[in-house]
Amino acid sequence: MKAWFVYLAAILLAAAPGSLAPANADADALRGTGNLGIVIERASGSVLVVDTTERSVLSRVQGLGDLSHASAVFSRDERFAYVFGRDGGLTKVDILKGEIAARVVQAGNAIGGAISDDGTLVAVSNYEPGGVRVFDAVTLDLVADIPAECAAGLSKTIGLVDAPGRRFIFTLWDAGETWIADFSDGPAPVLSKLTGIGDRPYDALITGDGRHYIAGLYGEDGLTAIDLWQSPPQQKRILQGYGRGEVKLPVYKMPHLEGWALAGERFVLPAVGHHEVLFVDTRTFEEVGRTKVHGQPVFAVARPDGRHVWVNFAHPLNDTIQVIDTLTNEIIREWKPGPAVLHMEFTPRGHEVWVSIRDADAVHVYDARTFARKASLPAKSPSGIFFTARAHRTGL
Repeated sequence: MKAWFVYLAAILLAAAPGSLAPANADADALRGTGNLGIVIERASGSVLVVDTTERSVLSRVQGLGDLSHASAVFSRDERFAYVFGRDGGLTKVDILKGEIAARVVQAGNAIGGAISDDGTLVAVSNYEPGGVRVFDAVTLDLVADIPAECAAGLSKTIGLVDAPGRRFIFTLWDAGETWIADFSDGPAPVLSKLTGIGDRPYDALITGDGRHYIAGLYGEDGLTAIDLWQSPPQQKRILQGYGRGEVKLPVYKMPHLEGWALAGERFVLPAVGHHEVLFVDTRTFEEVGRTKVHGQPVFAVARPDGRHVWVNFAHPLNDTIQVIDTLTNEIIREWKPGPAVLHMEFTPRGHEVWVSIRDADAVHVYDARTFARKASLPAKSPSGIFFTARAHRTGL
């Protein structure tokens, strides 16, 4: 009797529409997205779709415009990458099919973008004509145009990030203001404006818990931190003496604030214009230590467990990587992967690091603990490396 029931259940299951894949389905064609990512090929307007398990290139997608300063975010299902080009292009890339799903040139000069926490909206930060434009994540139809109007006219916007609650936060270079665009009630945003952020904010970040938005200041010697958990949000100056104002050395490249690393209860951040990285207490935002490094740091990237921080450097010392042990603040490893090391990205649980080496036309893959090189992939002038795990992290 039991065998008869098993037999009947098997017949019913087989007959249920859509219950199983067709018998002739090609199982080899099925693929998840959790171990995928893209590499920006800045000189050719293309991206590589890569598999981090096989350490391989799956496809090259072309026709993305000017990628000389490009970044990317991912849809919640990790299937689509939204690539923000310098020429104002917003390109939706289907990383499973290896093709462009949609594309719009929405401005003359753009500087990056973000995706809302629910995955429905994609926002782009613009230099020309300024302001922020927000698009439907499925169709790339325009949802909202937010002109950043100030006394100087239409301001450039920088530091655009997503925040919890279907919000975007960005800062006005020309006005020294930070705006919060809240889309929680529909397509028309409710704007909140914080003034007096500082002189010429050049970049910003949001902490992974969505609490603190931090803007770096080009015209002043410090930064401004905004506590978004307070109502209304509270702002204060932090790290006086860190920023641009008193720098004695020439600054070859302003470090991206996304280059801040979180290691335990401390941030590790590149010191502007100095051959140092700073350690900052996450609760008080006070400096608690420094480490002298090879050159002017651009990115300080933490291994996901926070134990090590990998650092790369600005021209002309950009052929080197150093690794800092966050228990001792000491450099434990240094080597020269090749000319123009631009970006580093850890695999989601931190067992490997992918490193773009622009002038060697290569991406190297290193073991994150032994530092042994595991693979080298050809790429055309590679720069940014973005893995799909970013889809589930605030501010990335």
